[in-house]
Amino acid sequence: MPPLIIMKIIMKHRNFLTTVFLFALFIGVSCTPNKKAQAEAPENEEQGFEAQSIVPDTFVLPTVPAVITQPKARYEYLSTHFWDRFDFTNRNLIGDDNFLEQALVDYLAVLRSIPPQKVSPSVVYTLKKAEADSVMYAHFAKFFEKYLHDPNSPVRNEDFYIAILQNLVKSPVLSDADKSKYNFQLEMVFKNRVGKIATDFTFTTASGHKATLHSLASEYLLMIFFDPDCPSCKENIKYLNESQAIQHALSLNTPGRTLLTIVTVYTEGNVGEWKAKLNNLPGNWINVYDAERAIVNKKLYDIRAIPTIYLLNKDKIVLQKDVTAEMAESFIGQLR
Repeated sequence: MPPLIIMKIIMKHRNFLTTVFLFALFIGVSCTPNKKAQAEAPENEEQGFEAQSIVPDTFVLPTVPAVITQPKARYEYLSTHFWDRFDFTNRNLIGDDNFLEQALVDYLAVLRSIPPQKVSPSVVYTLKKAEADSVMYAHFAKFFEKYLHDPNSPVRNEDFYIAILQNLVKSPVLSDADKSKYNFQLEMVFKNRVGKIATDFTFTTASGHKATLHSLASEYLLMIFFDPDCPSCKENIKYLNESQAIQHALSLNTPGRTLLTIVTVYTEGNVGEWKAKLNNLPGNWINVYDAERAIVNKKLYDIRAIPTIYLLNKDKIVLQKDVTAEMAESFIGQLR
């Protein structure tokens, strides 16, 4: 795990035992369990490891066996055994949001420290254990949605959430209504994924000219779904317009080469309002609207909040999906 992420976790979540354990795990030092954990962890002769007994009234991290010394291996062990000591049948633990939510956040931090192919098995194992109680399972599902899917979450992660959704939709303990919701989310998150060709659509300019997304010839295309009255949209557009890195990339456009094109797309139906505020948008950008409202009505893109920013290459393959203006700026700043 990068040290910056470690520090963010430490600053935001100050539970002493969890923080010390994760930091010790990062530097590869064996962490000694507390006395209560030691008393409840009898020797497992078959494995040569301590048994991870459940602690009924709180959350206790598992003890990573001392023979596992490499940080990567320690994280992988923890990703599998993170919840071994947690009592999923104790609904009283749900009411203590501080400690349980912190444990869940730390679990996500561990997932970020293991190989991508190890994430899904860890999630499957965790959710299988959570099926011991339907209320606890639903609580875990809502937490994962909040942190990994909410557009305002700074740690949202589509890959992690897909692994979780693929289990939620098959859960025997969720209600049909919840499974229907998660099925819809799963369908939407698979749209326009990084590495895939962005869905084409027809747009209209203020003059009434119609064209398609795929008809735009540009080595890179920054696409912003927005609303002219959205405060966050205004802030992001101002940020991008004042970015030296982005202005430099636009300055490299010549009659024979278009390095970067920036397109704002208005997806709602009040075209008059949009036209009235066109002067607030940069003149060297392409500013268009979806006259047919196909983006929304046909659910061509997963737009859960605005602005939603995509970066495409010349073949309209998605390079960045639903990123911040700063993330787009960082990528564009490397273009030459």
